[in-house]
Amino acid sequence: MAQSSPDKTIDWQQAGDESVKYLCELLRIDTRNPPGNETLAAEHLRAILQHEGIESVIVGPEPHRGTLIARLRGDGSASPLLLMSHTDVVPVEPEKWTHPPFAAEIADGLIYGRGAADMKNMVIMELMTMLLLKRAGVPLKRDVIFMASADEEVGGIYGAGWIATHHPELIRAEYALNEGGGIGMEINGRRYYSVETAEKAAPGIRLLAHGTPGHASMPHNDNAVIKLANTLALLRERCLPIHFTATLRECIEALVRTQPPEAAELFRAVIADESTTDAALSKLPITDDLRQEMAAMVRNTLTPTVLRAGSQNNVIPSEAEAELDGRILPGWTVPEFLAEVRQLLGADPAVEIEPLHRETISFEVPFQSPLVDAMKAVVEANDPGATVIPWLNPASTDAKYAASLGAKVYGFAPVLFEGSGDGWQGVHGHDEHVSVRSMHWGTRVLYEVVERFVRQ
Repeated sequence: MAQSSPDKTIDWQQAGDESVKYLCELLRIDTRNPPGNETLAAEHLRAILQHEGIESVIVGPEPHRGTLIARLRGDGSASPLLLMSHTDVVPVEPEKWTHPPFAAEIADGLIYGRGAADMKNMVIMELMTMLLLKRAGVPLKRDVIFMASADEEVGGIYGAGWIATHHPELIRAEYALNEGGGIGMEINGRRYYSVETAEKAAPGIRLLAHGTPGHASMPHNDNAVIKLANTLALLRERCLPIHFTATLRECIEALVRTQPPEAAELFRAVIADESTTDAALSKLPITDDLRQEMAAMVRNTLTPTVLRAGSQNNVIPSEAEAELDGRILPGWTVPEFLAEVRQLLGADPAVEIEPLHRETISFEVPFQSPLVDAMKAVVEANDPGATVIPWLNPASTDAKYAASLGAKVYGFAPVLFEGSGDGWQGVHGHDEHVSVRSMHWGTRVLYEVVERFVRQ
């Protein structure tokens, strides 16, 4: 890989200020999904790109569900790099926000708004990367593709999934950068930045309990609601088994190498034996939030989220249904996951267990790559003493669609560690925000990573 030094011609204060301005503009566009209305955001981004001489297209299955795609051409000596992001955001409860969720107010150095951290901040950092590459006239060995997609928060069917099926030529790439990593964190006094190298799939599970209907004034022991409740109650005391992935092992080994001896032994115990991993996790010198995340990284997971039963209060229903969020590790199939779930929940013939859908697109890529090398060099230059480590994302993103087209996808949306816990900044919560300082820092870091990787 060609090496380069950071571009000395860029005024990084000005570039950071510009990124904050563009982020505030984008946050003021209401793209709650549902219904989405992402075309409004796509048109806004297209106007900025067009002003700088960068052509783009907006495509999608419906007029209001637009995904923007732009491309800077390289010399073709290497395959493209795809910059992935999404413009839709999750719903809000405005009355519970201190700052209006679509006003993009800045207070005490923080930019408030739905999508500030998930992930309109990354949309703008990628946009600025495209603008700065164009302005600087960087000679490219790879095409750089920018995709700001619709519908990620509800599965991507109207966004990246639709593009991958109907216009794969627009986004096919050798490597891709996406969300899911890049978040600064502190573990036992040491700073780290994660790189997502693995991601779970999300098939989902339905439990359907059967019983005998009747008048509620005459209780009996064949009540579908009670059968379902008894089955779900098992999840309070039981977890699915531990399974180590290559990413999990490499993550723990990186922590072992960078922690002082006593703490290193505690981390080493996590991967010593699958039967004692939970006990080892409980002893780690980490926050409870991070402990919860790591517990999800070492196993398939199952979480009840939706319940349905009955039509009125005086009728015992014949059926009761639950939907459960299921997440499976790379390499697992849906039938294998169902078998593990059945073993966990028992074999009550009155309770059916079936998948909600059969999504199986999980992935795992090597931590050793030229793109990760660029991340390491840039992070170390911009936050001396910090360490880049691999990470398994226990959730799922649009990365699966790029991976299905053959891309090596890495999660790296750089968020500066500022002593604020795990760096999630209220993602999907009230008063979601990102700091002005982090936008400045992340804009520079992302640009320098991309510039190193794509320059001739």
